[in-house]
Amino acid sequence: MSEKGQISISAQNIFPIIKKWLYSEREIFLRELVSNGVDAITKLKILAGDGKVELGEEPLQVKVTFSTDAKTITVEDNGIGMTVEEVRKYLGQMAFSGAEEFIAQYQSGKDGIIGHFGLGFYSAFMVSRKVEVESLSWQEGAQAVRWSCTGEPEYTVEESTKADRGTRIILHVADDDEEFLDSWKLREILRRYCRFLPVPILIGDEVVNPEPPLWVSKPGDLKDEDYIAFYKKMFPADDEPYFWVHVNADFPFHLQGVLFFPRLNRQDDLRSDRMHLYCNRVFVSSEMNVLLPEAFQYIRGFIDSPDIPLNVSRSFLQQDASVRKIASHLSKKIADRIVELSTERPEEYAKMWKELHPYVKFACMRDDKFAERVSAALIYEKSDGTFTSLEAVLRQKYGEDYATDATEKHIYYAVPGETLRSLI
Repeated sequence: MSEKGQISISAQNIFPIIKKWLYSEREIFLRELVSNGVDAITKLKILAGDGKVELGEEPLQVKVTFSTDAKTITVEDNGIGMTVEEVRKYLGQMAFSGAEEFIAQYQSGKDGIIGHFGLGFYSAFMVSRKVEVESLSWQEGAQAVRWSCTGEPEYTVEESTKADRGTRIILHVADDDEEFLDSWKLREILRRYCRFLPVPILIGDEVVNPEPPLWVSKPGDLKDEDYIAFYKKMFPADDEPYFWVHVNADFPFHLQGVLFFPRLNRQDDLRSDRMHLYCNRVFVSSEMNVLLPEAFQYIRGFIDSPDIPLNVSRSFLQQDASVRKIASHLSKKIADRIVELSTERPEEYAKMWKELHPYVKFACMRDDKFAERVSAALIYEKSDGTFTSLEAVLRQKYGEDYATDATEKHIYYAVPGETLRSLI
């Protein structure tokens, strides 16, 4: 016997699962709601660019406020807004993405819009006993609408008196989550997750994201001082890095970022917040060194890719094919940068090599492609304390045409006891 069926989901049972398991950390609700507000403003800018709407003088921004007396947190944007029909469609259907529908309709904005799965809004119920949404669409003649839900399958839709374009989300915070009714707590969450978003994010009068991330700038527009200042701001306890790698790829995946080679110390193996992963400028995690070759787990850096979902996990990164391609690309960029430094700044590179060589050699042992790419940058200590490459030794001993000479060639490398580290 053969038959086809359709899987059904009980709305009555899904909300308890969302409240407990949608995200591993409850504070992520704020990241999701602010990201939705940024998307609403991004969509409005796209419509304005197409001549469909005219923007006024008001600054486009997302505001976060709270009230300890009313036990509410409010996230408000002055973006595209929603009509009554859109509220029913986007809020009344779980996992229905308004972002995906917008991209399909206007064929633009794919790289600038954050959300794609239609689940982020429901993270509000992780900390709320009731959620209210008031919205007024950009469309002429639209009626403001108010939507409310207590975390049950039933919701209410009615007219609203909201007079300005955009969306206001009001969370009535549950008793167990009153810790979020604190300005320092909210500010900390916003700075962690939203400090590089392209739209101003305000809590009170403070803008938590006053500067764009370094990686969105072209390398040619940046000076060494810019990289060092950014590094010191993000890792204030560290000394200046040895060097950095600016990453920018559009195919076969979209990837931006900056990798920094820090000055190493004994505490480096204890650090877990080295590699910061972003998705369209939204912070995802700071424990993503699985993106790097094993030998370079100590590298600090920032990787931003829309191809990695916001709810990414370490196990996902280790198994996903596109992520493995990203890791391979980063390995290539690291090798290219090491070779570039050895050629353009040989004296400075020799000083770095004293600390970096165990990691570079280990990476060569674990990855043949990396070893092949970086072979020209491998140098060895001479008896007088200076460094040289095998290439230089062969040229000095056998002449410039040594590679075309069929004569067998030998290099003997003796390591005195005090430089035993050269064998590592």
